[in-house]
Amino acid sequence: MILSYVLLGSWTFVVLFPLYWMVVTSFKLPIQVDSGPFYIPFVDFEPSLHAWQYILVGDLANDTRRNFINTVVVATTSTCIAMLLGSAAAYGLTRFNYRPKLGMVLAFILCVLLVIVLWRVGVPLSLGILLALVLFVIVLLTIGKSFRRALGNSDIAFWMVSQRILPPIAVVIPIYIMFQLIGLLDTWPALIITYVAANLPIVIWLMRDYFMTIPIELEESAAIDGASRYRTFTSVVLPLSVPGFVATFLFVLVFAWNEYLFALFLTNANAQTLPVTIAAQNATRGPQWWYMSVLVLVMIAPVIGMAIMLERYMAKGLLVGAVKG
Repeated sequence: MILSYVLLGSWTFVVLFPLYWMVVTSFKLPIQVDSGPFYIPFVDFEPSLHAWQYILVGDLANDTRRNFINTVVVATTSTCIAMLLGSAAAYGLTRFNYRPKLGMVLAFILCVLLVIVLWRVGVPLSLGILLALVLFVIVLLTIGKSFRRALGNSDIAFWMVSQRILPPIAVVIPIYIMFQLIGLLDTWPALIITYVAANLPIVIWLMRDYFMTIPIELEESAAIDGASRYRTFTSVVLPLSVPGFVATFLFVLVFAWNEYLFALFLTNANAQTLPVTIAAQNATRGPQWWYMSVLVLVMIAPVIGMAIMLERYMAKGLLVGAVKG
């Protein structure tokens, strides 16, 4: 028992001390940071609002406000879209049986690639689609016959989740070129589309496991009472899935909120988010820890507050699939 308390206390210290250090540093003057370490306000040093004033009402106030709004809009919008699409997909993979042929899937992928290539070399889009349909038929009648195996729901779910296996650095350049061609660099839609595509597999994975714990008899009873599939999903399944929904929402929101690599490549100034702002602060002016601490606290405070308010749902949602037999 004593050992467990010692380990728990040690882990608590490891987790909370960096947060405490940032809070304390945000109230220090530059000379107090450089001549430190000072850990206890009013004992080791006299707290100052110098860094907070500089970030919130001083020279960086406009940039901080704009980038904070960018972070909120991009993270919340992409998370809501990912939750909407991912929950519907997860429910479909749980309650319906899909049996697409592997040959048909391969033919469809080849056709999409052909349309993109032809469009890039200057072929009219209508002609490109027509040629792609011809290729689709040819592939089905030839190569498609060698791939007759039907894919099941588990195969589809695995393929979706496997998209997260690919490291972001491997796809960031193609994504950059794609948004450059359509003129969406340094805009909210570029980041929102990218974050939705990146986080959709996580939503499908977690919500699918949670939907599988809901007894199907409840949906059958609703169907007997005349409820449509949509009504059953919105009135029966979703209310029972609130803990899993909230836990998944927070997970995805944190991923989008803290994402750095895509934001670095796809934004410049107008759509820049706070993680890039913090890194830029360090790169352009050196390690000014007092300013960086304020920016980090401004960035993490909303997420921490949301997690505290929704803690009771998180505790249930984190047990997704834990008792599934």
